[in-house]
Amino acid sequence: MEANRKSPINYIERITATYSALGYEPYEWYFADKDPNIAPVIKPLSESRLGVIATGGIYKAGQVAFTFKDDVTYRAIPSDADSKDLRATHFAYDLSDAREDINVVFPVDALRKIERERKVKELAPFFFTCMGGIYSQRRVDQELAPSLVQRCLEDEIDVVLLIPV
Repeated sequence: MEANRKSPINYIERITATYSALGYEPYEWYFADKDPNIAPVIKPLSESRLGVIATGGIYKAGQVAFTFKDDVTYRAIPSDADSKDLRATHFAYDLSDAREDINVVFPVDALRKIERERKVKELAPFFFTCMGGIYSQRRVDQELAPSLVQRCLEDEIDVVLLIPV
């Protein structure tokens, strides 16, 4: 393995230990009963407004940081926010690289580049971020996901880029 590459993380063991340390019962992994309802793309990306939903715990300086225990809130980050003003907090991944360059978990500079190059018509006015690794599947399903869908509809977003961390 190259000297600058990190070893793979055994995610299931790590997240199980993390939830245990937070006082949760053993985690039951989610398995969907049916395929997700994904809408087809109906126009070219070059004519579309691109939105983002990212789970890396990203927030803008001045916003309240995410908490570690079942935080089902989200942050609306202006799509023109300076990447130097973005922060990350999360319990399930090493934040070292994200704190050095937020683009490793939230590629805002690359998104602006594809907008400048007209590969998308425009970026949505806000990008949405949340805390990944939320223990309560029910709260994600009944609280977080519907509120994010509603915001995407309100902002007339054509295509959403999902960025899991």
